[in-house]
Amino acid sequence: MIDFGREITGNLAVAESREWLVTNGIGGFASGTIAGHLTRRYHGLLMAALKPPLGRTLLLAKLEETVEYDGIYPESGRIYDLYCNRWSNGIVEPEGYKYLDRFHLEGTTPVWTFAIANALLEKRIWMQPGANTTYIQYKLVRATGPMTIDIRALVNYRDYHATTIMDDREVDIQDVENGISLVLDDDALPFYLLSDTAEITPQFDWYEDFLLSVEDYRGQRDIQDDHMKAGRICQTLRLGESFVVVASTEPAPNLDSEAALQERDAYEMALLTRAGAADADAALQQLVLAADQFVVKRPTAKDVNGRSIIAGYHWFSDWGRDTMIALPGLTLNTNRPEIAASILRTYAQYIDQGMIPNRFPDKGEKPEYNTVDATLWYIEAVRAYFATTQDKELLTELYPVLEEIIKWHKRGTRYNIHMDKTDGLIYAGEEGIQLTWMDAKIGNWVVTDRIGKPVEINALWYNALCAMADFARELDLDSSQYATLAETTRLGFGRYWNATMGYLYDILDGPDGHDGKLRPNQLFAISLHHSPLPEAERRSVVDACARHLLTGHGLRSLSPDDDDYIGHYGGDQLKRDGAYHQGTVWAWLIGAFVEAHLRVYQDPEMAKSFLSPLVQELLDHGVGSISEIFDGDPPFTPRGCIAQAWSVAEVLRAWHLIEQSE
Repeated sequence: MIDFGREITGNLAVAESREWLVTNGIGGFASGTIAGHLTRRYHGLLMAALKPPLGRTLLLAKLEETVEYDGIYPESGRIYDLYCNRWSNGIVEPEGYKYLDRFHLEGTTPVWTFAIANALLEKRIWMQPGANTTYIQYKLVRATGPMTIDIRALVNYRDYHATTIMDDREVDIQDVENGISLVLDDDALPFYLLSDTAEITPQFDWYEDFLLSVEDYRGQRDIQDDHMKAGRICQTLRLGESFVVVASTEPAPNLDSEAALQERDAYEMALLTRAGAADADAALQQLVLAADQFVVKRPTAKDVNGRSIIAGYHWFSDWGRDTMIALPGLTLNTNRPEIAASILRTYAQYIDQGMIPNRFPDKGEKPEYNTVDATLWYIEAVRAYFATTQDKELLTELYPVLEEIIKWHKRGTRYNIHMDKTDGLIYAGEEGIQLTWMDAKIGNWVVTDRIGKPVEINALWYNALCAMADFARELDLDSSQYATLAETTRLGFGRYWNATMGYLYDILDGPDGHDGKLRPNQLFAISLHHSPLPEAERRSVVDACARHLLTGHGLRSLSPDDDDYIGHYGGDQLKRDGAYHQGTVWAWLIGAFVEAHLRVYQDPEMAKSFLSPLVQELLDHGVGSISEIFDGDPPFTPRGCIAQAWSVAEVLRAWHLIEQSE
């Protein structure tokens, strides 16, 4: 499905706007632009997770390839620079992207095809599952003579959120069998550059002033990066021959690139087969493979193979809210229930005062618990898991945990999160604290604080109470307390109906009263398994959201008719976060909209028409995946993370819902 010719690869503005991603299942990744130059601090060929799934550290920034070829004799051939850099003065030099004849994905493996005179050279990049090991393979697939490849390896040792300025650090680069070992800073872990057949010679120098143009657009302070030249890699290829460069934190990774590539291909084919997608539509196959990129190991005291979900690439860690929303689409709709079970068990170990963590910080600090909805999404994830598997063993194991969650929410927990006994609704919020998914915060300014009784929180609360009643009945326990409380909440939920506007209030009982802004949060009152909303009001809500919020890329976070609407996401952090939930389009919301629309109209063909444009986004921004957000105004330019877990998950889930409805 992902296959571009010179119409993409030969246009720098387009080729640098499309980014590739490969992952290793423990939090590490490699990523860059199709054009080959670095535009983000997060680009690199080995971003290793040194404390899986976090501790992500840039080790190998890029390989800069120069080839000599004339079709007959390498020593008399022309020199071709295949790499590309943008420097601090804005100049792009060299322009190696001009030799790109084709770029495509084989599964998730990016493949570049360079046309050099009458020769074609292929370059592939992939990672070994479960290891901080990246493979870069070069293969001469068409030629009339030998080709000599000379590569400069640029390395680093920095946090993936940082940039580097040239310094006088002590660097240790040593010859080892098949390559070199590198220790690039005080207390740095060693890593290795190795090859099956190429000669790798240690060298050291600094290369300065790489301009990170996307960081510049995002208003970041540090928009230049310096890297260290660590070695020279040389090899001569003849027709049909290949060699590989391996960057790894392991001293003896597998250097048989064909075997390693076959292992990667077999891994991805197994994913497709399990999902029942081995012969499916190419877009569905790509979504299944994209889904796996977010699933990572999170070792715990009880399970060294515990699992979690990275919220998005490049800069997110594993977030509780995102994990639970994404869990059904990424694991259940891909027929990997054992992964779902592991995630649920993993997060159960971190529940504190009736709450799961909002996120795990990058450097291993204590988890943060500033979220009101993540724990309620946890209960929905358990419900979805049980509905799919009928796994009473896990339900029995988790039921006491779920009971404790409900008790804490009834009596009150952090940040004034508590049930109002007068209407059965959850109230949440304190000044200066962001608790819902609309969580942008700049300094002490919470852009959308949503203090009070947010509509989606109470849709989730009602859904959780109904689920608890169902769980109790499944386990032959008394369900009456949950059923009674659910009915009280259902009656209280009636207060959200805004008859004048024909849709739901976004917040009740806030500091300034009720908030009538038209936002997509009300869709969850229809899309969740247990809906507290009367059928007579559902169509009106769906229609209002369709008219004002729906785009081909997801739903706007605020109606364009609102005075606070911002239709463009860009600029410095103040501008970006100020727009984040004030009109910016979110892809993940398409899942709730499609499900709500199906329930109201029961029209799978129309639902499919809502989903199709977003599926086409597999060809843009993060190729093979789906972006986090888009501008609220046309042409809905993709922004934010190039690959977002709940975006992929909810498109997958919506796809399956439509198929089940046909």
